[in-house]
Amino acid sequence: MPTQGPLTDRFGRTATDLRISITDKCNLRCTYCMPAEGMKWLPRESLLSVAEIVRLAGIAVAEFGVREIRLTGGEPLIRPDLEELVGSLHATLPGIPVSMTSNGIGLAARAQGLADAGMTRVNVSLDTLCAETYARLARRGRLTEALEGVAAARRAGMSPVKINAVLMRGVNEREAPELLHWALENECDLRFIEQMPLDADHGWTRENMVTAAQIRQSLSRDFDLSPDSAPRGGAPAEKYLVRRRGHRQVLGTVGIIASVTEPFCEDCTRTRITAEGHVRSCLFSHHETDLMHLLRSGATDADVAQRWREAMWVKPRAHGMDHTGLDSGDYVQPERSMSAIGG
Repeated sequence: MPTQGPLTDRFGRTATDLRISITDKCNLRCTYCMPAEGMKWLPRESLLSVAEIVRLAGIAVAEFGVREIRLTGGEPLIRPDLEELVGSLHATLPGIPVSMTSNGIGLAARAQGLADAGMTRVNVSLDTLCAETYARLARRGRLTEALEGVAAARRAGMSPVKINAVLMRGVNEREAPELLHWALENECDLRFIEQMPLDADHGWTRENMVTAAQIRQSLSRDFDLSPDSAPRGGAPAEKYLVRRRGHRQVLGTVGIIASVTEPFCEDCTRTRITAEGHVRSCLFSHHETDLMHLLRSGATDADVAQRWREAMWVKPRAHGMDHTGLDSGDYVQPERSMSAIGG
């Protein structure tokens, strides 16, 4: 195991993409993420402070060569000090892109302030354009607010806004072409994400999952897709050039994140920190390494960096969600759901 240099693991991967969860709370109750009644939230004193987040990000950039920072949750917009955090990251780490994954609720009022503070990009979760379906999926009737948030982010210059959509069988699986039409018209980058077994209710089944192959088939109703020749690198989305059926003009691109059926573990470049300061080497990991204790016990940056290296060194080769593992019951879902981990 290395004692200096970047975050590497035993299989030769290097983490250059840092994702930090800044809260476990959310104002939606999406069926593929959280139970209807919500969860037991972390007490405020257990969350990373602005100073602690900035310190961890600084270590990641200086010690490991991290090149991008994504703020996640829960819902990051729930934190009232989000603008302060973004401003501090931007001032401390100039030139490092700072982005956010959000459901868009409340973004309309804060997009310009976040852009002014230094936020470069935002990913907004939007699974449907139908208000009734949105309320069924999110258990909250707030589609209009989400759409207003997307529009505000575009006006603030955080373009292209990326849209994340999860298709659920029997709910919104037929809406893929409509979502792509909307994204192209509104100059947003759409990415479909296979539903992952990270729901708090542990109700995920392979039979109910809409696969990447099925998404491509659904889109073929209105569009011709061809693989994008641009290098994918460690990006989770496989990108496709989009043309209307029978036409030659490229209208844009669409991405598909097929974590279950077409995994990309061998090219993973991500390292994750949970809202209470724990390293997760993999989204699907059952193990975490506590950095919060070091941060609050007088440890040096070098001490924190080495503990972080140790956590990433033992990152598994893959998440184990191949067909055999899932069907045979060998794969065991982590106890923590997506909102508690931080996507």
